[in-house]
Order: sequence, then structure tokens, then C-alpha cells
Amino acid sequence: MAWTMRLPDGEEHALNAQAEAEGRSKHEITRDAVRAYLLRHRRWDTPLLTDEETFDLGGPIGKDDIHDAMNKSA
Repeated sequence: MAWTMRLPDGEEHALNAQAEAEGRSKHEITRDAVRAYLLRHRRWDTPLLTDEETFDLGGPIGKDDIHDAMNKSA
């Protein structure tokens, strides 16, 4: 699908410079940016893990909690 994207002058200049620096087209860079955005905001129809496959640490998780969980024997 073809469409037009309008950018402020500063962003257009930055995109042109980035494309030239990478040896890629502006289209490739914007396509990659859209794909990354869509992946970041993807919503799953079903949970990746069931409740039985997870465990509750009982509140906010900190760095030490993660370290302890990773080193806990199964």
C-alpha cells in the first residue's frame, strides 16, 4: 500500500541524513519503524503463560527479587 507521510522540516532532514548514513532508503527506515511500533503495541488474544506457569512475588518486583527468583532451584 502506498501513502504519503508529511514530516516537519527538521524531522525530514534528520531522516534524510540517517538514511544516507546507513545507505538505506527513507522508505526502509520508516517501514522498520512502523513494524517495531506495531510489535511493541501488539495485543495477544490469549496469555503467553497460564497462572500455573507463573508465581507471585507478592508486590512490586525489584532487581534483587529478580536475582533471587532466577537463582531459586526448581
